[in-house]
Amino acid sequence: MERVIPIRTGIKAGTAAGFIVIGVLLYLLLLAGSEYLVHRNGHMNPIFKIDAADRERFDWVILGASHAMPLDFGGFNSEMEKQTGASILNLAGPGTGPLYNRFVLEHFLREHSTDNILYVADGFAFRSPMWNEDRLADGALLARTPFHLPLALNLAGYVLAEGVDPRALLNYLTGFSKLNNRERFRPDIWEGEAIFDRTFKPSAVAEKKRAEYLYPAVADEEAARERYLEEFGELVELARLHGARVVVAKFPLPSRFAALLPNEAEFNAALQSQAMQYGFTFLDFSGAIDEPQFYADTDHLNRAGATEFFERHLKPILARKQAPLNSSWDSQLAGRR
Repeated sequence: MERVIPIRTGIKAGTAAGFIVIGVLLYLLLLAGSEYLVHRNGHMNPIFKIDAADRERFDWVILGASHAMPLDFGGFNSEMEKQTGASILNLAGPGTGPLYNRFVLEHFLREHSTDNILYVADGFAFRSPMWNEDRLADGALLARTPFHLPLALNLAGYVLAEGVDPRALLNYLTGFSKLNNRERFRPDIWEGEAIFDRTFKPSAVAEKKRAEYLYPAVADEEAARERYLEEFGELVELARLHGARVVVAKFPLPSRFAALLPNEAEFNAALQSQAMQYGFTFLDFSGAIDEPQFYADTDHLNRAGATEFFERHLKPILARKQAPLNSSWDSQLAGRR
């Protein structure tokens, strides 16, 4: 009679379960190591800056895209604080529109507060999902964003209500971008900071390429602008709900580059209208500094430009501990423009 050898399924099942447990533990260890590196090498990421803030209350928080970032390069933020006597936290990020900035502000306001917000507005950031929903799903940003459960829950809300790609939440929860970040051992320094002391030589080719990158073709620019202006209105209302006053400013651009940007007049008019509706101050400094020696590249201020702009225009704004409630500024500041 043929002998039947029983299969020891219990042992095999236990072995498989053991391998699964070991795999999960290894994954969690790698994830913990990646999260540690996010904090050790953090520098530019807005969420990291909030976590690393040395106080709970600030006089000013700066939001916006990369044109606001030079104010935090090379110790410049500390110099502004020294000269104004104000505490300033710069939470601007590269290519970030009002949707992403509202997401950052919500995280800031969980455990911090500010008396004023300086929002640096760029027309490109109000016309495309590329700078809004897509930034919340951007792997490079998520790779440098510290993990917080409340932040994950908030991101889930943006997936459900704002059309953010659900893979953004999955990425954040699993740490996929952190685990696959080839630059995990390098400090989180944006390329613009490395050229802060450089002087740009004007180039028509570089200017055209940069403008085309910032302003990709969109199906319905007017509808997109209206949508992101509404998002910005929610940001302003959130600030006001927490007792913060808002100043919106357009920062300087070289006239050569500014001439390439589409529909800036319409964008300015829309901001003026919102200023009246929401009671914030709108200041247009886009033509304040034109000389090439004040720019590090096609459109970002270098150290000399940031210093010139701060001394001539920003200093009297940031030195005030409370911004005006309406859309006008006092005569002393107006005389400095």
